[in-house]
Amino acid sequence: MIVYLHGYDSTSPGNHEKIMQLQFIDDDVRFISYSTQHPKHDMQHLLNEVQKAIETSDDPSPLICGVGLGAYWSERVGFLCGIKQALFNPNLHPELTMGGKIDRPEEYEDIATKCIDGFRNDNASRCMVFLSRTDGILDSRESAAELSPYYSIMWDEKQPHKFPKISHHLQLLKAFKNA
Repeated sequence: MIVYLHGYDSTSPGNHEKIMQLQFIDDDVRFISYSTQHPKHDMQHLLNEVQKAIETSDDPSPLICGVGLGAYWSERVGFLCGIKQALFNPNLHPELTMGGKIDRPEEYEDIATKCIDGFRNDNASRCMVFLSRTDGILDSRESAAELSPYYSIMWDEKQPHKFPKISHHLQLLKAFKNA
C-alpha cells in the first residue's frame, strides 16, 4: 500500500498523474486529502486517516509519500505511524513559506515543538528524499543541507516543484518500499 498526500494545491491534475505512476509499484495507492488551511486539524486528520489505511491493509511494508506540503506531512505522519516515507521537494518550514496562504501558519511552529527531539535520527533509515535542482518554489540546497545528515537525497535535474513525473524514480522507490 502507498498513501499519497497532495501538496498545497489539492485539486492539481498532477495529483492524479502521480497516483497513476505510483500504481506501477503497488496497485493499492490511497489518496488522502486534507484542508491545508488548519495545520493542527490537518495533523490529527492525517494521523487518523493514515492509521486507518494501515489497519485495513495487509501490506507488510506500506509507504507514505507526498509533494511539497504533502511531503512535510508525510515525514511526520509516517514517522509517528511507523511507516517508510518518500518526500518530493518537501516544504520543510511551512510556517515561513505559507504565510498569506493559510489561516494560522504559526501552528506549524507549535507542531514542531511537539515532535520528538531528534526524530530524524530515529527515522534515518525510513525516509528517502527527492529534490529538484529546478524547484522554482523552494530552495532545494537548503532542504538538502537540512535533510542530508539523516536521509538519502536523490537529485532530479528536470522536474519542477510539483514533480509531475516521478516515473524515472519508481524502481528506486519500489526497492526502498520493499527493503
